[in-house]
Amino acid sequence: MATGSTRFIRPRPTTWKPLAVKVLISVGLLFAALTVLTVWKAARHETHAEAEYPAEGIMLDVDGVPIHAVVMGEGPDVVLIHGSSGNARDMTFSLAPILAENYRVIAFDRPGLGYSGRFNSGGESISDQAAILQKAAVQLGADRPIVLGQSYGGSVALAWAVHHPENISALVPVAAASHPWDDPLDLFNTVASHPVGSALVLPLVTAYVPDSFVSNALDEVFAPQTAPQGYAEHFGPGLTLRRHSMHSNALQRASLQDEIVALQPFYSGIGVPTEIVHGTADVTVGLDRHSGKLVQEIPEANLVRLEGIGHMPQVVAAEEVAAAVDRAAARAGLR
Repeated sequence: MATGSTRFIRPRPTTWKPLAVKVLISVGLLFAALTVLTVWKAARHETHAEAEYPAEGIMLDVDGVPIHAVVMGEGPDVVLIHGSSGNARDMTFSLAPILAENYRVIAFDRPGLGYSGRFNSGGESISDQAAILQKAAVQLGADRPIVLGQSYGGSVALAWAVHHPENISALVPVAAASHPWDDPLDLFNTVASHPVGSALVLPLVTAYVPDSFVSNALDEVFAPQTAPQGYAEHFGPGLTLRRHSMHSNALQRASLQDEIVALQPFYSGIGVPTEIVHGTADVTVGLDRHSGKLVQEIPEANLVRLEGIGHMPQVVAAEEVAAAVDRAAARAGLR
């Protein structure tokens, strides 16, 4: 009789689980190392930028918030408010020195930009910014200055005129964003204004994007003109690439249109002399959509159309902008 036997085959040891764990650990360590490297490079870039482009002016304490102001010249007070992504150096390149021959000029860094601090985790509105800059001006003895703002800074200047009529003598919006527009918020500022996007993307930008990227992009902002020689070196591209500056700017940009919609009904109540300046070739803030409407809504406002000039008149047409300040000062009885 045939007999059978049962063979027991010992299973081979599985090695994929330990291998997978090793791979995951290696990936995790690599990610951690890259994160540490990125944060270190970003911090080094910011430190270098601030060493190369230190604060030019004085630091004020306004309700516990540091506000940076550059003050020059003597005469009637003129406050200058820079635009998006910028700092006071934009104004001190051309316009402020010209005005300082006849005025006391106060060029502010807007909150969260340059060397001024933030005070609203959700982003400072144009009304928030107007309020704190108005208080800063009073600290400097400028109770009723002429207020000039360019682009986004023009929106802040409009909010100043609407909400603080007793603390302004004349208004000069330059290429100012004053009315709603159709285009959605651009992708970068959409990402940079989000908490997760800001945490993940901005350190990479600060760490690995060179200052030359900002310098090369300036010509797009100045179009159809180009950035004047020496402007990039004066402006401080590295200051723009700091993580907190990009996040602050993105938060402010994200809410700007809604804030303008809320502010617009009050333009008709602006009662100070208003000289509006806008380039006819401005494709960033279109003249017809913005200043062309604004001049019709502010009583007795005057609009100067700068033929062929783009979005940066305060730099490429500084003499014409200074002339607008002169007209505003004369109308306000300051000259």
